[in-house]
Amino acid sequence: MSKLFAFSGSDDFCPGGSIYPNLKESSLFLYPNQDVYFPPCKRYRISAPFVFAGGKFEQKKPSIEVLPDECLFEIFRRLPGGQERSTCACVSKRWLTLVSNIRRDEISDNQTPQASDLEHENTDKKGGVSSEDVDSDVEGDGYLSRSLDGKKATDIRLASIAVGTASRGGLGKLFIRGSKSRHGVTTVGLRAISRGCPSLRVLSLWNLSSVGDEGLCEIANGCHQLEKLDLCHCPSITDKSLLAVAKGCPNLTDLTIEGCANIGNEGLQAIARSCPNLKSVSIKDCPLVGDQGVASLLSSALYSLTKVKLQALNITDVSLAVIGHYGKAVTDLSLTSLPNVTEKGFWVMGNGHGLQKLKSFTVTSCRGATDSGLEAVGKGCPNLKQLCLSKCPFLSDKGLASLAKAAGSLECLQLEECHRISQFGFFCSLINCGAKLKVISFANCLGIKDLNSGLPPLSPCESLRSLSIHNCPGFGDASLFALGKLCPQLQHVELCGLHGITDAGVLLLLESCEAGLLKVNLSGCVNLSDKVVQTISNLHGWTLELLNLDGCKISDASLVAIAENCQLLTDLDISKCTITDSGIAALAHFNPINLQILSVSGCSMVSDKSLPSLGKLGETLLGLNLQQCKAISSRAVELLTEQLWRCDILF
Repeated sequence: MSKLFAFSGSDDFCPGGSIYPNLKESSLFLYPNQDVYFPPCKRYRISAPFVFAGGKFEQKKPSIEVLPDECLFEIFRRLPGGQERSTCACVSKRWLTLVSNIRRDEISDNQTPQASDLEHENTDKKGGVSSEDVDSDVEGDGYLSRSLDGKKATDIRLASIAVGTASRGGLGKLFIRGSKSRHGVTTVGLRAISRGCPSLRVLSLWNLSSVGDEGLCEIANGCHQLEKLDLCHCPSITDKSLLAVAKGCPNLTDLTIEGCANIGNEGLQAIARSCPNLKSVSIKDCPLVGDQGVASLLSSALYSLTKVKLQALNITDVSLAVIGHYGKAVTDLSLTSLPNVTEKGFWVMGNGHGLQKLKSFTVTSCRGATDSGLEAVGKGCPNLKQLCLSKCPFLSDKGLASLAKAAGSLECLQLEECHRISQFGFFCSLINCGAKLKVISFANCLGIKDLNSGLPPLSPCESLRSLSIHNCPGFGDASLFALGKLCPQLQHVELCGLHGITDAGVLLLLESCEAGLLKVNLSGCVNLSDKVVQTISNLHGWTLELLNLDGCKISDASLVAIAENCQLLTDLDISKCTITDSGIAALAHFNPINLQILSVSGCSMVSDKSLPSLGKLGETLLGLNLQQCKAISSRAVELLTEQLWRCDILF
């Protein structure tokens, strides 16, 4: 031992030479599991043994790593099953890329399909794919669906999807929503999908600036069963991609293009020529799309195209004329923000007599939607059932009355921000719509004001079941009184943000409803009190399922009436009301009540004392809103969360 401490470094530690005759065995010093003293240290991850050469240690590459890609490719495609290929793909990015580029028709014939476990295994740090990275859901039709969002949308994950789904029924739906990450989806990822997923039927690409024509052309060349294509904000995709899709995907039925500045008429014309089964077309904010592209789609898919949505395009009256003449199969039509379309376009479309099957028609922010134009549409569409008009500044009472009279099959009428419509037009539409009208909705129509005289003779509208008036400040008690006489069979009533109505007007409406009300929404009606709630509970408590009293002047008395009479109530909103702990206790006292959704947001007088009552109500609750309840402590919410484990609580 004394000699050991006296060692100066000049003598050989092993006088007889190295303890390892073979220098290659010196690598054993790297491992701490030998019978020699070795201080504990971090064990570094190694992937190959070390050799001593040239006076230093060098890492020797495994022989398989020096094989060219062509040789590995031939090996991988001869593996006996999908599970083996998936396992190989988990080793490294290089192997994953190679396996994902094997087409199904290049796989050896002697293989037996097996369930792939790629998406349930972790790769090493090079691959970077785990089971948590890829969302999975087996569709009912036997095809798999995958969704990649944000930072998860990368080429590596697309390659793993291509390999992992190849022997599990095939990928049927793929949704990719990109981000601004530098490692987003490129042509490489889409190429892997095209080669590994020939069964792909639905593809949605959102916000993918790095994907261009080459990537989509790969999809078109490999996924010939594609039926639905959604391109949203893909600025690098041009007409060249649509030409390839038209050639390679003749079964295309749904096409959505939004915010693609480089797609124009040429691509749409190619789709029109080669995709005869097209059923749905939606084109939004594409400045290069004009009348030629739209006209080609409508005229080619004469008997198959059922849904058409055109928004923020530079089309003119010509497109509307083509729709009116060739839209023989169109059932749903939506026109939004078309600045170059005039009154003549709507008039010609209505008189084209081609929209005989049209059932739903939506017009938003179109200056050409005037009285005569919309009246012509009403006359030319005998089967029109749903009409939605929004931001139509030139639509007047006369035009609305004529339109309602012309559309004899109308069941649903919705108007929003049509400020030239007054109370006269509102009631004329009710009277003239015919015996099939079931739903009427007016929102933000500032021209509606109570008029005590000048209304036409009123006859009951027995078919109306749903009435919705939102934020029309001139709507008051006089209008409610008239509605009570006109609509005795109402089941759904929404009167929201109407500061001009009081208890008197609402009571007249409630007392006139012969059928039991199912849903009542009075949110934002600040002048309504307990009297209204008590009347609703007494007259309609036996049928009432939803009651919204957000912002009304109600107290605990209303909750007592609700608890006593509304045994079928499942959704109750009493936000920003003057209720207290006593009201919550009264609500919980009656066992028959079966609340599933309860909101007491902004009720400052509800405190921790309501915890036992809320716990009792929680036996049936699925959702509870306690936001801005300042008298309820965080500790009480924690206890409530533990007790109501199946209820979603907002605090």
